[in-house]
Amino acid sequence: MGWWHVSADTLAGSRFVISALAEVTASLITLQQGAAAHPGERAWLDAYQPAYRERLAGDPLTALVVRAALGHRWIADFLTPTPTGEGQPAFGDELARMREISADAARADLTVSLGGPLPALLRRSDPAQRVAALLEWVWAEAVLPAWPQRRRIIEADVVARTAQLGQGGWAAALAGLRPGMRWLGDSRLQINEHGYPPRELSGAQLLFIPVTPHQGWASWDAADRYAVAYPCSGVLAEAGQARVPGTLAALLGPGRAGVLVRLDAPKSTTQLVALTSQGLGSVGRHLKVLLDAGLVQRRRAGRSVLYYRTTAGDVLVEAPLHG
Repeated sequence: MGWWHVSADTLAGSRFVISALAEVTASLITLQQGAAAHPGERAWLDAYQPAYRERLAGDPLTALVVRAALGHRWIADFLTPTPTGEGQPAFGDELARMREISADAARADLTVSLGGPLPALLRRSDPAQRVAALLEWVWAEAVLPAWPQRRRIIEADVVARTAQLGQGGWAAALAGLRPGMRWLGDSRLQINEHGYPPRELSGAQLLFIPVTPHQGWASWDAADRYAVAYPCSGVLAEAGQARVPGTLAALLGPGRAGVLVRLDAPKSTTQLVALTSQGLGSVGRHLKVLLDAGLVQRRRAGRSVLYYRTTAGDVLVEAPLHG
């Protein structure tokens, strides 16, 4: 199996980051594969995959580069650049780094992802630039319209993972982060189940990047910056798309009903703000009313206060009269 040796100092400096480019890359992979992880992703594919296929049909050379970059086991490194970890750069700034990749470096990456010599059509001077142009199209057409909502789901995942880290350490925070990944103990982080040799991360920066599509990968920049992209937890992704029954919204008000619907699992105020797009003050007022009505309860978990529905709250949300 492939694992990294992560020192205590590296773990202490690790953090979760948001990357619009990683979100778009994960979306590109999903469009290319055409497989949906849940109904919401299927609806998104049905909406945007026809235009994506039409875009590639009109540019067969870029289609060939993308197929080669995704490979069979390894994604070409230029498609998944490791974030710098400095702030939250705009998508265009992240994409500019990809456009600066040299032809030699891009061709070398494609050789690895293909697992063999490049076909003549791929021995070009612009493979990275072609993929960058396609990513720009995916961003504008298929991701940007829903980016505010996607970003809220990502932020909620970061909040949840950070809470897990505070309560149970890295073993809890990394459990189930992506298939084949887990904390082995003794400073070892299993990245996947492939037979790659271990990598030493002492003194390096380690970043974790949540994305809403059900995709993931590992990347590194030289020997001092590593990253793991992983899909947001299903609970949070589904909660971000939670449907509020019309009759419940009419009874409680849409804002308060939206908070109650999303409390099927314990969540903090910060998570609710991210998932509902409501302000902190509004969420706080809704929670107070729901607490007073006996529809939710709260408990402390470390430094966080988590809210969850009571049996009465479950009955109200799940009543069959809701349409």
